[in-house]
Amino acid sequence: MMGLWIAGALATVLVLALLFRPFLLKSSGSGISRRQLNAAIYRDQLARLERDRVDNMLAEADYAQARDELQRRVIEDTRDEDATVTARAPRKTMLAVGLALPAVALGLYVLLGNPGAVLEPSGPQHQVTPQDMERLVAGLAQKLEQDPSNLQGWAMLARSYKMLGRNMEAELAFERAGSYLDNDAQLLAVYADLAATNANGNFAGKPTQLIQKALKVDPENPMALWLAGTAAFRAQQYDAAIRIWERLMQQLEPDSEDATMLQESIGAAYAALGKSAPKASSAGKASAAPAPATGASVSGKVDLAPALKSKAAPGDTVMVIARAPGSRMPVAVVRARVSDLPLAFTLDDSLAMSPQARISQASQVDVEARISKSGMAQPEPGDLMSAVQTVKVGATGVTLQVNAVRP
Repeated sequence: MMGLWIAGALATVLVLALLFRPFLLKSSGSGISRRQLNAAIYRDQLARLERDRVDNMLAEADYAQARDELQRRVIEDTRDEDATVTARAPRKTMLAVGLALPAVALGLYVLLGNPGAVLEPSGPQHQVTPQDMERLVAGLAQKLEQDPSNLQGWAMLARSYKMLGRNMEAELAFERAGSYLDNDAQLLAVYADLAATNANGNFAGKPTQLIQKALKVDPENPMALWLAGTAAFRAQQYDAAIRIWERLMQQLEPDSEDATMLQESIGAAYAALGKSAPKASSAGKASAAPAPATGASVSGKVDLAPALKSKAAPGDTVMVIARAPGSRMPVAVVRARVSDLPLAFTLDDSLAMSPQARISQASQVDVEARISKSGMAQPEPGDLMSAVQTVKVGATGVTLQVNAVRP
């Protein structure tokens, strides 16, 4: 706020300096009289007449008439009283303007402006509503129907539809974007993700072709690598999924939430192979498993609601996850199969995904259970879920019932 007032004061000083510049730059003295100014003007005009006569640009008769007219005007002006100074600095007026201008400006701002905005710069602003977005997207779609050759516009429309959750329309718009996508790995990956989503998670055919095309453009594109690993995992090519995801792991910030989630997916691929994933940090370096702290655990039982038993196969993956409240990063994860339900679980530091995120470091955790057909760490539509319970670390007898379907 102080900076704003200083800027306003400097602007006022600058305006006043520009207004008074003719007077401030005038040399000191008694000033120049009107008679002196007129005499100088007349001398200049007479000299100009003389030059025109010498250069034969003015006839003698015209020269004499013009000279007589000038002399007459000089005589008339000399009769006027020569008591006023025409260029003297009006000190009283300057002082009055210098005081009045800032006061008037401040008064008008208080009366017509919004002084509260200076104290509350982050006041309420207009928010774009879903209805506004729908209207904008509808307008873009209408323009593209009139100009279907605008391939960049179709790509923009596709991403807009995806943002609005209109996945089928988004995929159709990507199709019409055509060759505009050919050299953009990220757009190709988004297109592949949409195609797989619209095919109920099936990556065969079009989604896989788009992923391969994206990786040909940019072999290290993170989204394309994630999707390629997911496609391999869904096709039960677990070794390939591990190799692809480990390439992606090298791009992620060590011990970040994304790295931890990806490490969990890699662990799921190892589990599907009947192997134990090597204990590693998200940077890919081996590290010893943290020793459980005394009392730093949460234990209980998880079961599947009878109404949902028909939606789960015996080999589907059951995950019991504990997170610090407000965080996506798990502090402990238990994996099992639906055939193991009902399942008794204990979440402790030995089940941490990262040494930097352990259950012993929290006073309370959010605990939930999820059943996934793909075994992926990232929640997906169709997963079966329990309600999230917030419990103190050290709690026992926690009961989780999987009784809802993720939309």
